[in-house]
Amino acid sequence: MRLCKVIGYVVATVKHPALEGRKILVVSGVKGRGDPTVPMQLAVDGAGAGIGSEVIVSESGAAASQVTGLLYPPVRSVIVGIVD
Repeated sequence: MRLCKVIGYVVATVKHPALEGRKILVVSGVKGRGDPTVPMQLAVDGAGAGIGSEVIVSESGAAASQVTGLLYPPVRSVIVGIVD
């Protein structure tokens, strides 16, 4: 898991059926609190995050499976929590 900040969102005219109705957000590592060596990555929102939110990103296949409801979803990173 990684601590990140949401810095943007993705607009897509066509998505994989597993991603229909789901937000795809651009996240970046939080300097001093996360792993800033990964400058940016895309993550499917499973927690209702928005731009500026500090979030917990998981790269677990099990987390992606739970968020999408598919056994093998085409997802690498999933936002699993929002930091208060």
